[in-house]
Amino acid sequence: MPRVVYTTERSLVHQQRALSAAPPELSITMLHQPAPQALYAALQDAEYLISERVGVVDEQLFASAPYLKLVVRVGSFHHDIDLHAARAADVTVCRHPDAGTHAVAEHCILQMLVLTRKLRQVEQAALAPDPRWGEPRQTDENVFAYNWSGQRGLGRIEGRTVGILGMGEIGAEVARRLSGWGCSILYHKRRRLPESVERELNITYVDSEGLLAESDYLVSLLPYLPETVNYLNQDRINRLRSGAFVLSCGSGGTFDEAALARAFQDGRLAGVAVDSHTWEPLRADDPLLALARAGANVLLTPHIAAGTEFDRGGEYSNILRHLQGEPLLYRLT
Repeated sequence: MPRVVYTTERSLVHQQRALSAAPPELSITMLHQPAPQALYAALQDAEYLISERVGVVDEQLFASAPYLKLVVRVGSFHHDIDLHAARAADVTVCRHPDAGTHAVAEHCILQMLVLTRKLRQVEQAALAPDPRWGEPRQTDENVFAYNWSGQRGLGRIEGRTVGILGMGEIGAEVARRLSGWGCSILYHKRRRLPESVERELNITYVDSEGLLAESDYLVSLLPYLPETVNYLNQDRINRLRSGAFVLSCGSGGTFDEAALARAFQDGRLAGVAVDSHTWEPLRADDPLLALARAGANVLLTPHIAAGTEFDRGGEYSNILRHLQGEPLLYRLT
C-alpha cells in the first residue's frame, strides 16, 4: 500500500476530516507540526508527501526520503519548497488549490462590499416604498429617481487601504482578488513572508500597530491559538482608524464582540461583518446581534464563508493520478 506522509498545522478536527476523506488504497501518516528529524524519520519509506501550511521542503528532506516520488503542497504558497532540489532528486512537486480557501476569500470581498455600500439598509429602502419619496413615475432615459430614498455615505473600495491580520492562504487569495482595484494592501503575521511573495501579491508588511492605525478595512483572518484568543480586544479596537470597517472570516474567539459593538455605537467604526463567532450558534444576547437586528451596518453570517460544497479529499487527487499514470495537475516541477 503506498505510504503518504501528511504534515499540517491545523487542529485535530481538521486532521480527522482529512484522514476520513483519504482513499482506502493509501496508508496515511498524519504529522502535526513535526520537528525536522521526526519528519525525516517518517519519510524514510514514504512515496508521497502532502504538505499543508508547513515547510521547509529542501535538499535535506529529499535526501532523507529515498523513495519519495511526489510532493503535494495544499494551497498556493510554495516559497519554502526548494524546486531545484526537487528536480535534482527527481521528485515532482504540485500544488493543490484549496476550494474552501477561495470561497472564504470571496466571502471577505462580499463583506467589504456589503459594508461599503450599506447593502442591508439600502435593500430595506427598496423593499419598503414610502410616500415621502414622491410619486412613482415610469422611467426612461430622462425620467428616473436616482437615490430616491436619500441614502448617504455609500463609498468605494477602490483606492482604500486594506489591512490583513493573519496573512495565510486566505489572505493571499483576498489580495489576489483585490488586484486591480487600486487598493494599498498591508499585512501582519507572526512570520513575515519573503520579499518575492510580497512583490507577487503586491502587499506590504507592517507591524501590528501600523496595521491598526492605517487600515480603512481590517480583515481579521486569525487562527485560534492561545496567543490569538480575544486578540482584537477593546484596547486594539480603540487604536483603529476612525471610520474603519472591521470584518472577520478567521476563527471565532479571536475578537471581543462587545468591544466591536461599542466602537460601532460610538461612531468610531463604520461597519462590522463577522462570519465565525465566539459562541456558535449565536446566542440571543450577542451584542452584535442586537445591532444587526436594528438595521445597523453590521453583517452577521452563520459560519458559512467556505460555502456548502466541499472538496473533501481533493488533496489526494494528484497522488491517485500519479498511481494511475495520468497527467498531474498544477505542476511546479
